[in-house]
Amino acid sequence: MSAITKIKTGSKFEEIASYSRAVVVDNWILVSNTAGRNPDTGKIPEDIFEQVDQVFNNIERALAAVDATLADVVQSRVFIQNREDIHKVMTHIGTKYRGIDPTNTATCPPLGSDSYQVEVEVTAYRGASKADVNYLHLDK
Repeated sequence: MSAITKIKTGSKFEEIASYSRAVVVDNWILVSNTAGRNPDTGKIPEDIFEQVDQVFNNIERALAAVDATLADVVQSRVFIQNREDIHKVMTHIGTKYRGIDPTNTATCPPLGSDSYQVEVEVTAYRGASKADVNYLHLDK
């Protein structure tokens, strides 16, 4: 039987809603939808790019706890509060994923708080960053 690890960060929201920041099953790591709240200060930056950076800091912290990195991410789901922000947010996120190239879904549903401008959920496979990667370009 597989071992399962559940990562808790101490967030009051994890407690209220009974969820884990991440769940690890074998080498698969599923990271919950993550907002840009700084876990040390409890603050959410007003600047959208600072929020994106904090979202990725939070995700990378969870991944590091189980010996994984952002480079192990194979799937990303991005939730953006305002449709007019999608291009600039995805351009900024593109700098985070450059060379990683996970699958991606971006959508613009209402988020759980008006202070959240961006949330990101990822699936990672521990060791993907060390795997041989072949790119198939269907446009050629």
